[in-house]
Amino acid sequence: MMTKDDHIRYWLEASKHDLETAKSMFRSRHFDWSLFVAHLALEKILKAMWVKNNTSNAPPRTHNLIRLAEGAHLDITEEQKVFLGEVTEFNIETRYTEAKRDFYKLCTEEFADSYLRRINEVYEWIESNLSKA
Repeated sequence: MMTKDDHIRYWLEASKHDLETAKSMFRSRHFDWSLFVAHLALEKILKAMWVKNNTSNAPPRTHNLIRLAEGAHLDITEEQKVFLGEVTEFNIETRYTEAKRDFYKLCTEEFADSYLRRINEVYEWIESNLSKA
């Protein structure tokens, strides 16, 4: 049986893997998929934080980053909330045909680079909160 720490470690390791994959996809010029996987990295580290700050070891089955951050009891600013809402859309926009085509066109190197940098900053902030006692 997995302990709370095991669950946190599971989500954290999965999130780190996804963040590295997102960076690799960016270097391979797959900008749309890079942002999709970067969304997954934030989702998974938020699920680690959710497990840490709740009694249940099973975070909600959602891709909504705002809901996860609030459920993890993170003190997020309005600016962070807006950003998490934008990144949540990457999950939807890469899954559905018409939105996927539009998202692909939007994902220039500059667009993806800007978001990846900001995603990395938020990721590091969540990770620092996760390591606090």
